[in-house]
Amino acid sequence: MRLSHIARIAAVAAAMVLTATACGEQANLGSSAAPAPSVAQGVSFPAGTTMARLNEAGTLRVGTKFDQPLFGLRGLDGNPVGFDVEIAKIIAGKLGIPADGVTYTETPTRIREDTIANNQVDVVVATYTINAARKERVSFAGPYYVAGQDLMVASGNTTITGPDSLRAANARVCSVSGSTPAKNIEKYVDPANIVLFDVYSKCADALRNGQVEAVTTDNVILLGLVDSSQGAFKLVGQQFTEEPYGVGIAKGDVAFCQFINQTLQEAAADGSYQAAWAATAGKVQPEAPTLPPADACS
Repeated sequence: MRLSHIARIAAVAAAMVLTATACGEQANLGSSAAPAPSVAQGVSFPAGTTMARLNEAGTLRVGTKFDQPLFGLRGLDGNPVGFDVEIAKIIAGKLGIPADGVTYTETPTRIREDTIANNQVDVVVATYTINAARKERVSFAGPYYVAGQDLMVASGNTTITGPDSLRAANARVCSVSGSTPAKNIEKYVDPANIVLFDVYSKCADALRNGQVEAVTTDNVILLGLVDSSQGAFKLVGQQFTEEPYGVGIAKGDVAFCQFINQTLQEAAADGSYQAAWAATAGKVQPEAPTLPPADACS
């Protein structure tokens, strides 16, 4: 009886330690030390513009990811944190909207254009690659970052060394439905070996469970998943595309596009862009990127 009682106490103590550890890991993944962006005071915008409407409303509706460490991950307070989120806050600040005036909608890859076209959000900042097909439905400001597609594998995997090794290894590769990486990987993998989910966290689960041998998407997204895997995953480190991330907005809103581009340029000049990186993705990839040249607004 005495030993049984001691065993129960030990089990409870172990459970408490594990719970505390898990909470600590969750807090670490959902934390961001980015300084609050400055908020423009007394600004005015031309009547009838998106900027004037948002400034008057005092709210910016942002579509972003909730499952991607470093760029857009749901925090303990229910709001996402990450580089994309900080970019959205910088835009809001230039509109005269403080961080607590920003509202977030989870926007997985497959519904990004829909949320803009259906007026559910004002901007989408969600590791959103600019491409011709998407420009048919929405417009883009930016780019604000250029990523590159890579592969994530189990840390002990030495067979997969890059995209050209996938077919010979008969590897099953996971990506997200409707994403640019899912389309790009088709040239390297037999169709039957492509596994698609709605979010990348499910791909990570599939890799952990042995259902696939690799996950593919942009390198910075994979870096976040590697960072949170506690050593289970590694990045192959063979980037094979360029993926310019843009801010998705309503189709044809040239004035709003130009405003966002100017905002990004000012953020790069005053250091707030670099500070946003350092507090988020910079924890894994310390060197701050250079803001890419803006595309023409259309």
